[in-house]
Amino acid sequence: MIGRIPVLDVRPLVDCGRRPAKAVAGETFEVSATVFREGHDAVAANVVLCDPNGRPGPWTPMRELAPGTDRWGADVTPGSEGRWTYTVEAWSDPVTTWRVAAQIKIPAGIDTALVLDEGAELYARAAEGVPKKDGREAVLAAVDALRDTDRPAASRLAAALTAEVDEALGRHPLRELVTASRPLPLTVERRRALYGSWYELFPRSEGARQEPVAPPKPARKPRATRTAKTAAATRKKAPAVTADIPQPATRLVSGTFRTAAERLPAVAAMGFDVVYLPPVHPIGTTHRKGPDNSLTPGPDDPGVPWAIGSAEGGHDAVHPGLGTLDDFDHFVETARRLRMEIALDFALQCSPDHPWVTEHPEWFHHRPDGTIAYAENPPKKYQDIYPIAFDKDLSGIVAETVRVLRFWMEHGVRIFRVDNPHTKPVVFWEKVIADINRTDPDVIFLAEAFTRPAMMRALASVGFQQSYTYFTWRNTKQELTEYVTELSGESSSYMRPNFFVNTPDILPGYLQDGGRPAFEARAVLAATLSPSWGVYAGFELYENTPVRPGSEEYQNSEKYQLRPRDWESAEREGRSIAPLITSLNRIRRRHPALQQLRDVHFHSVDNEALIVYSKRSGTDTVLVVVNLDPHHTQEATVSLDMPRLGLDRHESVPVRDELTGDTYHWGRTFYVRLEPGVTPAHIAVLRPSPPTGGSPTP
Repeated sequence: MIGRIPVLDVRPLVDCGRRPAKAVAGETFEVSATVFREGHDAVAANVVLCDPNGRPGPWTPMRELAPGTDRWGADVTPGSEGRWTYTVEAWSDPVTTWRVAAQIKIPAGIDTALVLDEGAELYARAAEGVPKKDGREAVLAAVDALRDTDRPAASRLAAALTAEVDEALGRHPLRELVTASRPLPLTVERRRALYGSWYELFPRSEGARQEPVAPPKPARKPRATRTAKTAAATRKKAPAVTADIPQPATRLVSGTFRTAAERLPAVAAMGFDVVYLPPVHPIGTTHRKGPDNSLTPGPDDPGVPWAIGSAEGGHDAVHPGLGTLDDFDHFVETARRLRMEIALDFALQCSPDHPWVTEHPEWFHHRPDGTIAYAENPPKKYQDIYPIAFDKDLSGIVAETVRVLRFWMEHGVRIFRVDNPHTKPVVFWEKVIADINRTDPDVIFLAEAFTRPAMMRALASVGFQQSYTYFTWRNTKQELTEYVTELSGESSSYMRPNFFVNTPDILPGYLQDGGRPAFEARAVLAATLSPSWGVYAGFELYENTPVRPGSEEYQNSEKYQLRPRDWESAEREGRSIAPLITSLNRIRRRHPALQQLRDVHFHSVDNEALIVYSKRSGTDTVLVVVNLDPHHTQEATVSLDMPRLGLDRHESVPVRDELTGDTYHWGRTFYVRLEPGVTPAHIAVLRPSPPTGGSPTP
C-alpha cells in the first residue's frame, strides 16, 4: 500500500525483504529508494538504522542521486554485530518549497509581503524543532528578519538563506506528511566475513619425510617333507619372478598436525589471516584413488581426503596418520597465537567405508541391485565417494550435520569452507546455518560453489557469508571489468566473493601458460579487487604443470599423494613470489580501501592488455594498474575519472607506489609501462594518509 509520500523500490532488498541484507561492523553501504509526490512541492528523505536492541539511531539524510530521477540515496554504517533493520522515511519539505518560490517571486515583486509572512511562519515552526545548541538562535534571527518590514524585501529574504540557517535546518528540518517504508532486515557480521587473506595447505604434506623401508625377513626353511621336496623341485623349474624386482629403499611418510604447525610461522609472515585445511578425517580404502586419480593405488598411497570415513571414524574423527585431537588442538592454538584462524573443510559426503553407510542406509540412494551409486561430475568420476540423499530423512541429516559442526567448533574452528554446497538442497543449508548462527553468529561459512549464478546467489541469500567465484576464469580486461562490477553492485548486499587464485582442483590455463609473471599478475588482481582472497600452497612457487594438456588438474596432484616442498631452498634461490604476496597482504592491512567491496571503479586506458581501477574508503584512495599480458611489456596512456577519485578535472597529485616505494605525479592522463617479471603492477596511493595501524580485529 502506497503511503502519503510514495516510497518505492527500497534497496538493498534481498528476496523481496524476506531475507536480510548483509554488512559487517563498520562497513559503509548505500540505502536508496524512489521518492516523489504530486505537484511541485519539494520532498526529502532519510534513512533510520535500528540496532539489535531496537533502538533507532540518528537518521541519515538522503540526497537525490541524479537530478530529476526521483532516486534518493544515503550511505549508512552499522557499528556493531547483530540483527539490525533499516527504514526509509520520506516527507514533504515545506521550507525548501517556500525557498524555491520565494527566490522567484520576491525578485519579480510577486506577492512579496505574503511570501515573506509565510516564510516567517514556517521558520518559526521549524525553530521549535531545533535545539538551542544546534542553531535555534540563527533560525529565530531569520524569523525576526523576515518580519522586519523596515528592511528591504531582498535583505529579509537573504537573512533566511544564510549558511548558519542552512546548517541548523539541515540537521533539524521541518518535516510534514512523514511516510515510512516497512523496516527491512540487516544482518551485521564480524569483519572476517568480508575481509581476509586465506592460505590452503594439506597438513599431511607439511613435514612428510622419507624413511627407510625394512628389508623383508627371509622365509623360514621348511621341513623336508615329501610335499616340501615336491614344492622345492617345482620352484627349481620355475625361477622366482620377484627375485630381480628392486625393492624401494625408502617410503614417503605423512606429515602430522605437529609437523604442519611448524609451517604456520612462515604462513603468518606472509600476512595471511586464515589457514584453510582440506578434510582431516579418516580416509576410506574402498576404491581408493592412486596418483593422478588412478584406480590402482599402491599400499602406501594415502587416498583422497574428501573420501571421508573408515573403520577409524567419520566426520567427527581425525585421520590417525595426522595425529590425535590433542594434536589438532595444538595446531589451532599455534595458529591463534600467530593471529590466524583455522578454516576447516566440511564435505558432506562419504567413503563407502564411512560408519553412516551402515548406520543410516536411508541417507543414500540404493540402485535396484542394492548398490550405492558413487559421485560423478562428468567427465569426473569419484568412485571412492558416496553422495548423500536428503529427502528420506532431511531432519536427521540436519541434526547430524549441526552436531558435527558444533563438535569442531568446540575445538576452536569458527570458519567452515563447505565443499560443493550446490549439490545439496538449499533449504538444508538454510536450516543448518540458521541453527549454528542463532547461537554462534561469529561462525563463517564459505560456499565452494563453482556453479550457475542462480544457485550461487541463493546459497548466499540463505546464509553463506562468502562464496567462491568465477574469478579463476576471468582473464581479459573486459571479463574482469564486467564481473567485478557485477559483484560490487547490488549483489554485494548479500553475496561476498573470495578470490582464490588457484585450488587443488583448478590450475587455470592462464597460470599454465604464463609462468611466474602470470602468477604475479593474478595475485595482484585478487588481492586488490576483492577484500577476501586466497591461495593454495604451491602458488608461491608458481607450480603450473597440468596432468595433461587441456586439463586443469595438477600433475602429481596433492589430492592423491603427499607433496612435500622445499620452501626454504625455493626462497633462498629466488624461486618464490612469497615476497610479493607478503607485500600485497601488508598493503591490504594498511589501506581500508582494499578491505571493502562496494566502491570499485574502472578507468579508461588505451591498451586492452592493461587494466586500471581505483578503490576508495573515506580519505583512503588506491589506484591499481596491472599488466594482464604475462609475456610482453605493455605501455599505455591512462585517463582517470577524476571526480570518482575526489579530484578536480585538471588536478595533479603525487602518488606513492606501495610495491616499489617510487613516487609519481599523476594527473587526469599519464603514461605507464609495465614489464612482466620486473614491474607487474602499480599499486598507487593518492594523497597518502597516515597509516591506519592495520585492520580492525575481525
